[in-house]
Parts: sequence; C-alpha cells; structure tokens
Amino acid sequence: MELGQFSVSLKVADIAASQRFYTALGFETEQGCGSIEDKWLIMRRGETIIGLFQDMLDSNLLTFNPGDARAVQAHLQQQGYTIDTPIDPQNSEGPAHFFVKDPDGNTLMFDQW
Repeated sequence: MELGQFSVSLKVADIAASQRFYTALGFETEQGCGSIEDKWLIMRRGETIIGLFQDMLDSNLLTFNPGDARAVQAHLQQQGYTIDTPIDPQNSEGPAHFFVKDPDGNTLMFDQW
C-alpha cells in the first residue's frame, strides 16, 4: 500500500507571519500551491513539506497524498479502525480525502488529488 508524499499541515493564526518565519528557515513557497489571499500555502525545503492553513483546520495534521485514498481507507477499515470522516461513497473516482485518528488522538489526513 502506497501512502504517497508526506507533509505536516499546520493550523496558523497569521499566514503571512508564518510564511515569513518558514522562509527564514530556508523554506520556499511552492508556486501554484495556495496564496496569502487564499489563506493557505505549501512550502518546501528539500524533501520537507509544510502546509500552512489559516482558518481552515481544527488542529495540526499529518498529511499523506496516496495515489488511491479509497484503497488506504478500505485497508484501515479492514484492520478494524474507525474512519472519522470517510470518503463519500457516492464519490467513487477522482480526488478524495479522509481523516482518521491514531491511537493517541493525532489526526491523519489522506488526500488524493
């Protein structure tokens, strides 16, 4: 099972201030991946990716971008895990995402583009 690209999605209070901070650490804004006006940005430094989201998330997330989120969701369900926000069963192809919590309450998002 392929989990895809991994990133951390951060709930931020001020997107511009967060962008300045991560830029000071050497991160660069990914072109075409959000904007200050949209209140979300994807930033990269080498293989490290951070998503900054203002007024969009309830908490910080561990984010995976699998090629097939439906397969990952089905696998976790077969293993007995409860999906907090499952993929709409009417959405059978194309982009999809779901949320699940690990045993310690950390939220993971599987987001297929």
